[in-house]
Amino acid sequence: MTSEHTPDWVPASGLQLRLTGVHFDAIRVRGVRGEAVVYHLGTLTEGCPGPVIREMSGGRWNYFLLAPGTSKDFDWPPGATCFGPAARDQYVGVPAVYGNTYPLSWRCGPPREGVFVDGELLHGVLMAQLVGEPE
Repeated sequence: MTSEHTPDWVPASGLQLRLTGVHFDAIRVRGVRGEAVVYHLGTLTEGCPGPVIREMSGGRWNYFLLAPGTSKDFDWPPGATCFGPAARDQYVGVPAVYGNTYPLSWRCGPPREGVFVDGELLHGVLMAQLVGEPE
């Protein structure tokens, strides 16, 4: 059963770096492509794709948060960068739910304990968008 509480890895205020592969894995997609992936995931999940962090400056990255260890189950296409269990430490900035968190924000609403982006669904959308659908 899923709790409706904010996960303990989300800071109370501001931003904090979190080690990937511990609380979550992340798949990073840049700019307009990332926004298109968010849109398509939203249509496939009735508007609830799971936690997505948006960077509002620079590369305008979208970070799709998956359950820890999930990212290693897929071969991610070029244009999607995987942050998960790795030989070297990798970190993702996590914004608080409320307050000034610039340049990061929650793209799909605040995260909920135990709720993540579906890795298989994300992989399918990325393969269709970044690689093209197989014939």
